[in-house]
Amino acid sequence: MSEADDERSALERVLLANLEEQRRARRWGIVFKSLWFVFLFAVLVMAGNMGDGEFSKVKAHTALIELQGEIGGEDGVRADDIIAALASAFEDSKTQAVVLRCNSPGGSPVQAGQIHDEIRRLRGEYPKIPVYAVVDDVCASGGYYIIAAADRIYVDKASLVGSIGVLMDGFGFTGTMDKLGVERRLLTAGENKGFLDPFSPLDADQVEHARAMLGEVHQQFIQIVRQGRGKRLKESEGLFSGLIWSGSASIDMGLADGLGSLDYVAREVVKAKDIVDYTPKETLADRLARRLGTAIGSTVQPWLESSARLR
Repeated sequence: MSEADDERSALERVLLANLEEQRRARRWGIVFKSLWFVFLFAVLVMAGNMGDGEFSKVKAHTALIELQGEIGGEDGVRADDIIAALASAFEDSKTQAVVLRCNSPGGSPVQAGQIHDEIRRLRGEYPKIPVYAVVDDVCASGGYYIIAAADRIYVDKASLVGSIGVLMDGFGFTGTMDKLGVERRLLTAGENKGFLDPFSPLDADQVEHARAMLGEVHQQFIQIVRQGRGKRLKESEGLFSGLIWSGSASIDMGLADGLGSLDYVAREVVKAKDIVDYTPKETLADRLARRLGTAIGSTVQPWLESSARLR
């Protein structure tokens, strides 16, 4: 082997050794970065799970539970979360009262009913802990369904309260389909399986059935309001028609008891100005799990939509 070949061979060995060292450094870098990410993730999860309730045993306080957003909505008020928060608030020996602060246009009557029933149950189990409601901007329909279970309801004079009614909405596309020359082909087993299908003409019998269902749920809502408000309620024309009222008017009608904010109720009514928030908080782990579920759902959905389904 010539001297030139020796030099080339030595250079190749140096380059290969340097390349291997760089690869080793990158591998260790990835390992350390991964470990740091895992550590940071664990810290964030622990921080997210550390709610104000951990400190609630320090002294007597007013327990706060927020009802923010649509009842039953993905990013709104979920019955399971609120029921768990209610249990935590009532079980704390330092809780002097529970305040529900509502800013909701309504939503699912089922989930509103579940929360309402749990409030009444806990009031019976813990008779020394009163439940108050405070309305911010709006507390309507399903939101009011929930707070009707409170001992007293406080509003701002400009709050929007009421909408004691039930609705079922949708769209009809038959006219548009006729103009476009589109034919609806709907096959069902059961003459009412395509109930109020938006691409088919309205069926009088189905409309009558839907109105009967809505009327039944409406009567349940009315009964809940009457039960919760008792003799304070001043029934008048339009009270249960679905209209919404100002905070001042709601007091006159007996839908609310007085003017007051969260701080006012805690300080002047409960006499425990320290407020502990028991509202469920979505942690980083929860958000990641939800996003993962969404990603999986978007993958599976096309297959599901191509399959026969019961709905």
